[in-house]
Amino acid sequence: MQLNRALQPAISAISISTRSWSTFALMIGADVMALSCAWTGSVHIRMLVEEQFQPGVYWQLCPMLGLFLISYAIVGLYPGVANSPVDELRWASLSTTLIYLVLVATLFLRREGEIYSREVFIIACGLSIVLVLTFRALVRLIFAPRSWWGYPVMVLGAGETGAMVIQTLKRRPGIGLKPVLILDDDPKKHGLLHGVPVVGGIELAPALARTRKIPYAIVAMPGVPRKRLLRLLEKYGTTFAHLLIIPDLFEFSSLWVSAKDMGGVLGLEVRQRLLMPGPRFAKFSIDLAATLVGGLVILPMIMIIALLIKLDSPGPIFYLQTRIGLEGKHFKAWKFRTMVPHAAKVLQEYLDQYPELQENWEKDHKLRHDPRVTRIGRFLRRTSLDELPQLWNILRGEMSLVGPRPIVDEEIDRYGDKFPLYTKVIPGLTGLWQVSGRNNITYQERVNLDAYYVRNWSVWLDVYILIRTIWVVVTGEGAY
Repeated sequence: MQLNRALQPAISAISISTRSWSTFALMIGADVMALSCAWTGSVHIRMLVEEQFQPGVYWQLCPMLGLFLISYAIVGLYPGVANSPVDELRWASLSTTLIYLVLVATLFLRREGEIYSREVFIIACGLSIVLVLTFRALVRLIFAPRSWWGYPVMVLGAGETGAMVIQTLKRRPGIGLKPVLILDDDPKKHGLLHGVPVVGGIELAPALARTRKIPYAIVAMPGVPRKRLLRLLEKYGTTFAHLLIIPDLFEFSSLWVSAKDMGGVLGLEVRQRLLMPGPRFAKFSIDLAATLVGGLVILPMIMIIALLIKLDSPGPIFYLQTRIGLEGKHFKAWKFRTMVPHAAKVLQEYLDQYPELQENWEKDHKLRHDPRVTRIGRFLRRTSLDELPQLWNILRGEMSLVGPRPIVDEEIDRYGDKFPLYTKVIPGLTGLWQVSGRNNITYQERVNLDAYYVRNWSVWLDVYILIRTIWVVVTGEGAY
């Protein structure tokens, strides 16, 4: 086995310090704690309502905890590696709900239903979903950056795709795959790629996988001719328990693709959920219900904000701007006014005074310290409360709770060939851009996030974005 001698120290240091059993145990431990807290919390909440409530009968059901763990294992939530957050949300919610339904049905079929309170099971189900997802997120937040978290992965291919894979895995340690080495047949690429050693040709894969105990491999060679790729997969594929292949299908749907066996021929089924009436009706129903209920709840806040804007600076309370919506149709988007009167003049004077900021403005149309923004406007923008009036646009059917960021005509050229994708869905009050860094990411990244949303849209993706939005609003992440 011919290894690059200059990289011998780096190869020797590859460790396989990742300990898969620790990752597995932590995820199971998080679920056990979450389910226990949910069950205990639901019982105590019920005790507060009814003084004569007898909690003892509920502790007899604790062994049923194992059913949840078995269910999570079946749907692939263990060890929780290489799972999309949207998939985790979907499967955790569905499997948790299913187990509670089975548990309740079994108790009532055995005529034990009168002993137990339905409210306890309803509260426990809701708490379980919330706490399981929360505890899992906390475990990843705390432990994912550690060297021992996750599984070691070998990347086959040191080209642009391989570099993209390495960067993604290093930037998002929560995925749980730690790149430890790369193989490529091109000697010119041997060395280091983003801190990961490229140690030799692909023929070294079996030996290195055995000696370094690497269960995962990622084939990142989408440009390799079909016959050669098939030979590589047949020759080295059986070496790894998990083999991930990056196809030559960039900017393609990734969340809702499933493999189909068509008489021995591999097919990829892409579910166009944008065309399915059921998911679309569910999205409309969520928008309508959440907007009506939420609008009534926050109506006092809206009135207070309107008063503060009026006291802070002269001018109208609301600001209307023409935006592009579904099928390219224009509509007036409502927002709270956050800028001073004659904002264009103030901006030009500011850029004349600080010409070094002109390039940043032309690039992203964002300034970290925008002189046009009022005092109350800065607070509204940081918390995204300036967009609350767009609830009216949602009721009118011009916007949705979740969707691409509504754009103006001047931005069409910057979307390029992705603009037709943008016009396929209703723009949203919040979206992937708002929960993925907001003003800390480039404009092109915003465009790519909008395109990703359209290609992978589902109700579950909307739910995930809404949950993330709460965190972003509370922390002010990326807002200025």
